[in-house]
Amino acid sequence: MFVLVHPHSKPLGKGQSETLAQRRNTRYSSQKMTNPPPLLRFDGVTCRFGDVTAVGGVSCDIAKGCFVAMVGASGSGKSTLLKTVNTLVEPTGGRVLFAGEDVSELPPARLRRRVGYVFQGIGLFPHMSVAENIAIGPRLAGEKLAAARIAELLELVELDPAYATRMPDELSGGQRQRVGVARALAGEPELLIMDEPFGALDPVTRDALGHKVRELHTRLGLTTVMVTHDMAEALLLADRVLVMDKGALVADEAPHTLLMGAGGAAAQALVAVPRDQAERLAAMEGRLA
Repeated sequence: MFVLVHPHSKPLGKGQSETLAQRRNTRYSSQKMTNPPPLLRFDGVTCRFGDVTAVGGVSCDIAKGCFVAMVGASGSGKSTLLKTVNTLVEPTGGRVLFAGEDVSELPPARLRRRVGYVFQGIGLFPHMSVAENIAIGPRLAGEKLAAARIAELLELVELDPAYATRMPDELSGGQRQRVGVARALAGEPELLIMDEPFGALDPVTRDALGHKVRELHTRLGLTTVMVTHDMAEALLLADRVLVMDKGALVADEAPHTLLMGAGGAAAQALVAVPRDQAERLAAMEGRLA
């Protein structure tokens, strides 16, 4: 049988689920007592648009160095919540704290440098070269990005530095999204936020770029929050999965606990999709054998 297993966790034996849950609770309790404040905190965040409540009082802490995937059905509020981090959406209630500071009170240029953002649908400026797109963040902050730094960033995302002079329409979708990641990293951010960064890519490119982002997260010591519709992607890349449903945060689990059945009905409905696909593929392989 073909089973989804998180790559960063060890196989679990029978009777281990309770022990793991106890260890997890003990670890989180000790973290609260000994660790510094979280890098990112959603403190009762509410976002209303007219009569519609997109996000309804979400509170959550994200520790430095964590890779968090935020999942949920369309309209669950995950992208809206993410956009409150870089003030693209202003909460109607509550606040977002970044390194202990309210993001609404931070100078925009300072916030842009400290928080890298990978847009949904790539979002490169079509009239700017690759180099100009990568350098736009520092430029808005009154700084100039050196050609050597642009070359370094392109190499970081596995693109030839010669691409610096190309225009976006000369690149493939995967190449454009790699430039988007390079642009988000240009200011040497502490936090990387990504809104459906791989949604427009073919499966092979999507998988390769997901692995690259995870590698960069570890290598550069980033804290990463990624919104995705792909539950398999969330389970395979993230350390922690937040599940949104109808504007509420309904589950906050490690990938392996979700695979063991934790998180409630909304979370398990999402886990069921890749699990069912994997089982159907395994059945097909069995018939072909």
